[in-house]
Amino acid sequence: MDLGQASYKENQSTVQVFILVGYHTYPALLFTVFLATYTAILLGNGLIVVVTTLDPALHSPMYFFLRSLSGLEMCYTSVTLPKMMANLVSGDRSISLPACASQMFFLLFLGGAECFLLAAMAYDRYLAICLPLHYMTIMSHRMCVGMVAASFAISLPMQLFQIGIVFSLPFCGSNEIDHFFCDYPPVLSLACADTYSNEITVYAESSIFLMIPFVLILASYVKITKTILRMPSATGRQKTFSTCSSHLTVVSLFYGSAMIVYLHPKNPESVKVNKLLSLLYTIIIPLCNPLIYTLRNREVKIAFRRLLGRKRPLEVGTGMVG
Repeated sequence: MDLGQASYKENQSTVQVFILVGYHTYPALLFTVFLATYTAILLGNGLIVVVTTLDPALHSPMYFFLRSLSGLEMCYTSVTLPKMMANLVSGDRSISLPACASQMFFLLFLGGAECFLLAAMAYDRYLAICLPLHYMTIMSHRMCVGMVAASFAISLPMQLFQIGIVFSLPFCGSNEIDHFFCDYPPVLSLACADTYSNEITVYAESSIFLMIPFVLILASYVKITKTILRMPSATGRQKTFSTCSSHLTVVSLFYGSAMIVYLHPKNPESVKVNKLLSLLYTIIIPLCNPLIYTLRNREVKIAFRRLLGRKRPLEVGTGMVG
């Protein structure tokens, strides 16, 4: 180490606490909105987990993946919303460096797992529609559990590596994170060192987690579309496509917002846009998921009625939407 580097390390004051700028105007109103939203997310997704677990008619691969997604969404939202609400109540917007690193890790870990879980759900629809005779043989319970486990197993080491890259840098200047949670683009911008190589590495890893599952989803739906178009019945085509519409809606919202935030080139004007888009994939999508997956799903709606004691006959199928 030369004298210049030694002098720099001696003089720098390492940041141990960050300030989350976030949204802090009208704290009472924001707290009420966030509390109502968080409650609705937990109740809506929790109800899907309970219904798809208790109702034997929903013990199919499609609903196993939906149950996994709902459970993941509850955890995903719990990484950010409770801290946001606590900051609004206390007025203290600080977060320690270890807590910031932990929050970022769990957010990226669960987000990465969701990318691959959405790809697994697309593969499930591809098998059900394009290879129906082999569907139940291929999509065994063991296969479903393995695909969900693999989604988390792939994400874990990659996100640990990414966290190590970000928090190995020195933070000795401003400690204000222009965001409502610790996300790596705004945190990385606070490092008082050359971050070019770190940005390239993080960008490459984000591309892997976003683009590879997205390409797999796209390939699945190209084959699904070809199969649907070959169906002779218009009613059959509409009914089959409806089994995919909910998943396509979630994929479009999730990937659209995440790609803009993580793969779009940085510029000063993008900060506010990224904050708004982050609200979309961390809060709005988990809030809307129960509605997206149940409003047009006949089997789930009847299962809800059965759970509430209003029993009605149900045609047991392969998890297809009516």
